[in-house]
Formats: sequence, C-alpha cells, structure tokens
Amino acid sequence: MGDSLRSVESSRGSPEGQSAWGANEESMSFTATKSVTGKGSASDALSTLELQAIIEEALQEVARGERVLAIIPDKTRDDNTDLLFPMAAQFLARRSIAQLDALVAQGTHPPMTEAQKRLKIGAGVAEVPGLGRIFDHQWDRTDQLVTLGELSAVQVNKLTDGLINESVAIRLNALLAPGVYDTVLVFGATMPHEVAGFAGGAKYFFPGVAGPELTHMTHWLGALATIEQVIGRVETPTRRMIEAAAAFVPANVISFTSVSTRNNDGLQTHALFAGDLNESLRRAAAVSAQLHIKYAGRKYFRVVALLDEHYDELWVGGKASYKLGSIIEDGGELIIFAPYLNTLSTTHGKLIEKYGYAPLETVREMVAFSDELRANLCVAAHLAHVSYGSFRNAEGVITPRYRITLASGVTEEICRRVNLGFLDHRTFRREDYETDPDTFVVENAGRDLYLVNPPSA
Repeated sequence: MGDSLRSVESSRGSPEGQSAWGANEESMSFTATKSVTGKGSASDALSTLELQAIIEEALQEVARGERVLAIIPDKTRDDNTDLLFPMAAQFLARRSIAQLDALVAQGTHPPMTEAQKRLKIGAGVAEVPGLGRIFDHQWDRTDQLVTLGELSAVQVNKLTDGLINESVAIRLNALLAPGVYDTVLVFGATMPHEVAGFAGGAKYFFPGVAGPELTHMTHWLGALATIEQVIGRVETPTRRMIEAAAAFVPANVISFTSVSTRNNDGLQTHALFAGDLNESLRRAAAVSAQLHIKYAGRKYFRVVALLDEHYDELWVGGKASYKLGSIIEDGGELIIFAPYLNTLSTTHGKLIEKYGYAPLETVREMVAFSDELRANLCVAAHLAHVSYGSFRNAEGVITPRYRITLASGVTEEICRRVNLGFLDHRTFRREDYETDPDTFVVENAGRDLYLVNPPSA
C-alpha cells in the first residue's frame, strides 16, 4: 500500500526545524501526551477494515460506563465522519459505555438541520447504537459556555511571536465543563487552512466549539501573521495558541484526524491517525501536504475558480481566494463561479457589507477606528483574508493585489458595496477562458492550495 506512515507509540511531533512543507523553519518542540496509532500516505487508499482497526485500537482506553462526547465537523467540511462515527459508536456500545452524544464544531456557522446532522454521522446508512443527542454549538450565548482558564498576556505574547499582547479567556461549550463527560472524541479531516495553517486537531475546539474571545483573537492573529506565511504550514502562531488553549480541556481527548480526496468515485481516505490531539494532526498534515498542495510553476493574470459546492456562502467560499491567491499576478483577477452561493455570510453578512473587503493594511486602520470591528475581529480577519494581499500601484497607493469578481447568487449591488466585481453567473461560459494561456481554470476550488513552486529547503 505504498510507503505507509505508522506510529504506535509517539513522544514527539514533527522533527524540529521541519514544517509539513518539508522546509527548514523554526518550530516549537512538542511532546505528545499519549500514543498515536494509524497509517497512511499520499498513495494509500485505506479500506474499511483498516479504518475500523485504527478506530478500535484508539478507543481501547475508553472504559465501561464512561460518558463520551464526540465533536464532529459541520456541513462545510468534506470528510469521512459518516464512515468513522458508526465504527466508533458500534465499538463503544460493545464496551458498554453509559452515554454517547455529539457536538457540532460549527464555529460561527449557522446550524445544520437534523437531517444534515444525521447524514454527517452516517445515521440511517450504518448502525449508530447508543447515540443520544446531537448538539449545536452556540458561540455567542454566554449561558451555553464555560470558562476553563486564561492565557496570560505574557503567554499570548510568546505564543504569537509578539503579534498580540493581551490575555484571553478560554471559553468553550459548556458540555466541556469538568465532570460532564469522561472522554471527548474529535473527528475531522485536515487540509491547508488560512488561519491555523492546517485544519484539524485543536482547531475543532478553537474556534469549533469556542466562545467569542479566542474565535476573534485566533482569526485576527491569522490575518496579522499574513496568509502567505500561515496557510499550508503546521507550526504557526495560531496553531501554538489553540494547542495551548486546548490543554485546558479537562476530559480525556482522543482525536481521529483523516486525510482524504474526492473524485468521481467518491471520497477516498488516504490516511487516518488517532490518539493524541496534536501529534495526530501533525502526522496527518504531512500526508495532506503531499495531496492538497499543488504547484503551478508560474503565476497567471487570471484564475477562474469553479467553487466547491460545499461552500454555500462567501464566509467559507472565500477559500477560493485563500488557496489560489499566490498564483495570481499583481493586478490580475480572480473569478469565483458559484451559482449556488447567494449570501456573504448568514451570521456576519451585515458587518461585511458595512466595511467591505480590503487589504490587511486598510483593515488594520478600520479596526483602529472602529469599536464594532474590534469587537468582531473574526470579521476583520475575513475581510483581509479574502482580499489576500496588497501592492503599491504606480501612484504609490496600497491596492488589493488582484481584483475579485463574483459570479454567484449575490446581487451586483452587494458585490459593489463590498469591493467585489460582479458577473452574472447565467452568462458565465467556462469555454471562454480555457483557451487563454494567461488564464488558469480550477475545478472544485477551495479544496487544494496552489503555490507557484515548492518552498526551497
């Protein structure tokens, strides 16, 4: 099955000085608190039996009578939770646990329907014995949150390389309060991510089921560190912060981090690592870097992003810009074709419309003069991330590095209001762009990160 990666006992994370890109860069040392089991590589396709064996090995430590909470991704994530969750539930039922519930790591996204939740965990397709409730996470309701501690200003300064110098409360969904559950399972896939570097691991706690404090701070931190220096890297300021915060979770945590791709035959799982929250992420990210980072070899004046249909609002559909921006020339254009996308954000749309997309330098100025934006730093970060980068034009004015044209269900009025170009998606013809040597067309945009060349060693 190719050159598989396998670890049964682990005491350290990625070798010091290595990122998932394989580039030489400074990284914090990491010590795992429990073993990691699993295997996989870019060339592997793990069978159901192989996945089941990994699940069951990782769950051996769960004792009879325990109360178990599973944290699961929401509908914006394309992953194999529907396959893994029933395997875990069936094993835990044989283990005679007392309780199995699930909590959706939706961050600030709108809740799923009951049908979508059941589909996400494979209920109705496979047997899911012992399942109790599937809870929504309500990030902005104080009565639904619990404070587990605080990261001091000194700690935050060190974790963020001096980018942020203030303390932050560690508030999570109240289901994670001491004594509510004995074990927490974290299900999710990893791929390059604009805020944390790679999705997965502690990110399912922050912002997945977190309160507003760390949700805002981590998003803004990702913007301050700049998307170019974060996306596709494991050891980032944001990763250090969320892992330090996740250490406050009082329950035993078992993470299931997978790496998958989708083609015409469906979702293929290339790797699954289970056990320690932080180490399983690093093992999976090493495989993800081989699968989810593509190299174009050049920049293009125009990139046409045929957006992945999982992204039904620009709050998540902005990944088309995050993952393609590095291969667009200064002064070029990104066209995002998403006919099923009809809103900027269900949760944050009004604020986005009020301030508009702009380069980080401009957003920082807006934040400095707006109490409203300072109270909603995740929105400020989104404005800068979608704009991606900047350059000085011939007049010396800071300008977005490329213009973004949206061909979607979002109206022309709203597009202009937030500094986006507008294209009627009904008039869009892919063939108009495919023969242009200065245009690059990307299928299922938002999944893979595109760079010009691999980072030099």
